[in-house]
Amino acid sequence: MSDQHYFSPQPSVESAPEPVAIRLSDVSLDLLSDRGVFSVGALDRGTEFLLRWASDPPATGAIMDVGCGYGAIALVIAKRAPSATIWAIDVNERALELTRGNAERAGITNIEVMTPDEVPDDLRLAAVYSNPPVRVGKTEMHALLTRWIDRLDPPGVAHLVVHKHLGADSLMSWLIAQGYATERTRSRQGYRLMDVTPRGDAGMITP
Repeated sequence: MSDQHYFSPQPSVESAPEPVAIRLSDVSLDLLSDRGVFSVGALDRGTEFLLRWASDPPATGAIMDVGCGYGAIALVIAKRAPSATIWAIDVNERALELTRGNAERAGITNIEVMTPDEVPDDLRLAAVYSNPPVRVGKTEMHALLTRWIDRLDPPGVAHLVVHKHLGADSLMSWLIAQGYATERTRSRQGYRLMDVTPRGDAGMITP
């Protein structure tokens, strides 16, 4: 499968762009995806679940999409919060190029697209939205998520979606053990939507 390369900086699989139509109640976008980038040719079910059911983004501030792929989450959030700045980050250069191109074609300008290491050290976040790259491995994913959750300013929340077969429940337990307040807000067809806030608040898991 081509998406085995989606967390590589330079995917080795040959490029073959495919369109993806996003149709939500409030946002419609026509994007391009590509081989070597997560969920080529379709809107991933977990991503769609997040976009349909996560809480609305804050109206202003910096909002981050961690592991942006071709930009589905970042661009929908950008449309929903036109006065905010969306930071779309990924290690995959092909994904970043796709997100930039999709933003330009959609006329979306309130977005910054870059690798994680290019994000300014002093950037503070109002919210995070992510379908995280669980296949990079637990250690890498834990480090990735905590790096950006720790940048949240109160009352900022990280909205994450993970399938139970990919370790959603163990991730929630781990986050709570690390001191992050974590609440499962919705479940459907194995997908868990969770809200995570910075360390220091009492965490809980909701069945």
